[in-house]
Order: sequence, then structure tokens, then C-alpha cells
Amino acid sequence: MKFIPDAIRRTVAERALLAEKHSPTILLGVGVVSMVGSTALACRATLKLDEVLEAIEQDKQKAISVKNMVAAGETPEGVTYTDSEFKRDNAVIIARGVGNIAKLYAPSIILGGVGIACLTKSHMILRDRNMALTAAYIAVDTAFQRYRERVVDRYGEDTDRELRYGSEEVTVINEETGKAVDTVRVESGEPSGYARWFDDESSVNWNRPEFNEYNLQFLRSQQNWANDMLRSRGHLFLNEVYSMLGLSHTSAGSIVGWLYDRDNKRGDNYVDFGCWEPETGRLLEFFEGSNGREGAILLDFNVDGPIWDLMDERNAKKEMEWDAQQRRLES
Repeated sequence: MKFIPDAIRRTVAERALLAEKHSPTILLGVGVVSMVGSTALACRATLKLDEVLEAIEQDKQKAISVKNMVAAGETPEGVTYTDSEFKRDNAVIIARGVGNIAKLYAPSIILGGVGIACLTKSHMILRDRNMALTAAYIAVDTAFQRYRERVVDRYGEDTDRELRYGSEEVTVINEETGKAVDTVRVESGEPSGYARWFDDESSVNWNRPEFNEYNLQFLRSQQNWANDMLRSRGHLFLNEVYSMLGLSHTSAGSIVGWLYDRDNKRGDNYVDFGCWEPETGRLLEFFEGSNGREGAILLDFNVDGPIWDLMDERNAKKEMEWDAQQRRLES
């Protein structure tokens, strides 16, 4: 029996954690329902508004009638109704009418306020979670890049590629003679990170191996186009590059990409598909024909990171520069 309280406590904690996880969705639903209910109550109150306005008008007419009767001498002797009293009664009538109107619309206003509060809270929770995820991504990406740099320094770029893409060289044996006839590089599954295969299985723009030169020309032209877009617009999402190549979109591709900045310290200020040697422009042997795919090309994109975070950093930097310039001018 002594374990029952702990079990109940854990169950309650699990339910609370589950509710916290889905709190943005719950708050969004409550907010939408509240706003719809607020609109319905407001429409219902409007139907009764004429009665309240009519009562206010009747009270005003009564005050005017009394004032006219006093002015015409139709009231008992000694009865007075001054202009200040008339104005005071009108103010009381209007204040009471406004109060009645407020009571009429109070349920709608309260429910609408609850809806706005729920929608705002839902937005704030999602915003905070996105900020936390972005910070976590940046931390992991920074650690990964530093790790790769250490691997390259110690073992070289070839080993870094083999470890990163999980590929290895396999010797092809002739079944009849039992002798090795060829060596190919294979890789299990799809590449990790933002790398994608460009081949007949993934893109409609792929040409058959005998026309492989067209594939290279196409990739170069698309890379040039992507760089032109980056320079002209100042930003480019990875999914946009995927679309240029005829590749399917990814969830990460709608967030990460490139940002063009004169003083870019996070990225390269250009789009690179990562499959050519920088000096010679020759297609790297490692990225062609891997995984047993004849002529297939592995593309590894040099994204800068999450676009929204990079834009916030750039805007903050521009504001600091503007403030510093203003201070210099004032001094």
C-alpha cells in the first residue's frame, strides 16, 4: 500500500508533462473556441441593444418633458428644475445606459479576452521553444564542425569523408575466376545532414550515365543561379535549392539556408554544392558513383544555418552600427 502514493504521483506528473507538451495546441484550441463564442455572444447582445438604447431615449424624453412642464408653469408652485439639474440627470441617464450596454456585452468581452490570452500564450510558448531549438541546433552544429576540423587535422579530408558518410571501398570479385576485377565505394542508406543524392531515383532532371556531362553542366548552372539569387535577395533557403535541382523538400530545408552579408562571419557568402575541387573545379571522385549507383552524384551543401536566427543577428548588428554612427555624429 505504501507504493500507491508514489504511483499516483508519477501518474499525475506524467499527465502534467503530457499536458505541458501539448499546451500550445490546447491553448490554440481554447483560444479559437473562445473567439468564436465571443463573436456569437456579441451578435446575441446586439439583438438586445435596441431595447437598451430605447430605454435610454425614453429616460431622456422624460427629463425633457419635465423641464418643459416646469418652464410652462404646469407644475405645482415652488417646484423647480434648473439647467444644472437637467444636465446632471442626463449624465446619470447616459452613465446608466452605458453601464447596461457594458453588462450586455460583458460576457462577449470577457470570453474574447480569454481567447486573446490563450492565443498569445500559445504563440509565446512556441516562440520560446523555437528559440531553444535554434540555440540547441547552433550548439550542436558548432560542436560538430569543430569535431570535423580535428578529424581533418589528424587524419585528413579523405578519412573525414569516409567517416562522415559511412562509406567504404569494396572489392568486386569475378564469380567465375575468383579474382578481383574492380573496387567501388559503397554507402549504406541515405547520406546524413543536408547532403542529397542527385540521380535518376531522386530527381527528374537526371540524365542517363552516357549523358553524364549534361548532369555536371546542369549542376553548375543551378549552383550559379542559386548564387545569383542569394546575392540579389540576400537570403536563400535550402528547400529552394532542392526545388532548383528537382529534389523533394525536407523539414530542415524550410529553416536552414544561406544569408548574404558583407561582414558574414557565420557562413561563406556563397552557395556550394560541395562536390567539386575548389582549385581545379573537377568533380571529386568520392562524390561520384558511390553506393553502387552508376554515375550518381552526392551533393553536400554548405548552409550557414537557420535563416531566421541569422537575420535577427544581422539586424541587431545593423542597429548597433546605426546607434554608434548616430553617437559619433552627435559628438
